[in-house]
Amino acid sequence: MTRSILLACALLAGAVSANALAAQSSSQTRMAECSAQNKGKKGEEYKAAQKACLSAKPAAATTPQERMKSCNADASAKKLAGDARKTFMSSCLKKS
Repeated sequence: MTRSILLACALLAGAVSANALAAQSSSQTRMAECSAQNKGKKGEEYKAAQKACLSAKPAAATTPQERMKSCNADASAKKLAGDARKTFMSSCLKKS
C-alpha cells in the first residue's frame, strides 16, 4: 500500500516536471522567434517590437468542423470519389 502511494507520488511529480519544462521551452522558443524577427533594430525600437511580438496572441486553431468543410470543398473541386476521396480527406484532415 505504501509503495503504491510512493509510486503514485513519484509519477505525479515527474508529470508536473515534464509539463513545466515544456512550458518553459515554449516561451523560450517564442522569445527566440521574436528576437529573430526584430534583428537589426536597436534601442527603443527593438524593445517596442519585442513587446508587441511577445504579447501577440497566436492565431486560433481551426475547429474540426472548419477543417472538414474546407477539405470537403477541396475534394469536391477536384471531383474526387471513392477511395481517392477517402485518401485525400484523411491526409487533408491530418495536416489541417
